[in-house]
Amino acid sequence: MWAGLVSVTKEAYTVGLGTGTVPRPVIMPPVRGELVGLVWVRPIKVGEDALTGIAELANIAAAAGADEFVLAWETHDVATACNLPIAGPAPCLNMVAATCDGHVLHQFPYTEQLLSRSPEGWASVAPDWKPAPAPQPGGELVPPIQTAVNFAFTPIELDHPDPFGVTVVLMEEDGYRVHLTEAFDR
Repeated sequence: MWAGLVSVTKEAYTVGLGTGTVPRPVIMPPVRGELVGLVWVRPIKVGEDALTGIAELANIAAAAGADEFVLAWETHDVATACNLPIAGPAPCLNMVAATCDGHVLHQFPYTEQLLSRSPEGWASVAPDWKPAPAPQPGGELVPPIQTAVNFAFTPIELDHPDPFGVTVVLMEEDGYRVHLTEAFDR
C-alpha cells in the first residue's frame, strides 16, 4: 500500500503544481489494511487557524479507529501557513507514516521547472523529483503534524451510535474535503 500512496501523492503534486497550486495537506488512514479514504485540510487562515486545521486531520484517523495513517504536506506551504521557520528541504513533499508505536518521516525533495506564468504572476511548475533521503524513524515533525500524530490514535468519545459518521459530517461541514473509499462510505 505504501508504494501506491507515494505514487498517488506524487502524481497529485505534479498535477497541482502544474496548475499553479500546491495540494493541501492530506491524511490517508487505513484500518486493518483497508484504506478509509483521503481527507484534505479545510481552507485555513495563516497562523493559529492553520496549526489547528492541519492538526485536526487526526480526527478522521481517531474516529475510524485507524491502526496507522499517512499524512502528506509540502514543507514551504505548511511553514508559510503556520508562520513557522522552514525546516528540512524545500521544496519538498513530506509523508509521515505513523502507528501508535511511532512514526517514520519520508521526504521527497524536488526542484521546480517553470512551465508558464499567468498575467497575475502565478507560476505553473513541474516538479523534478530528486533522490529521496533515507526514511527517518522518529524524524522531527513540524508542530501541526506532530500534534496530528499525537492524537490520531486517541479514541474519539462521542455519545452517538456512529462516531465515525458524525466525525465525517462535522469535518465536511467545517470545509475539509473528504473522499471515502467504498468500504467506508456512509
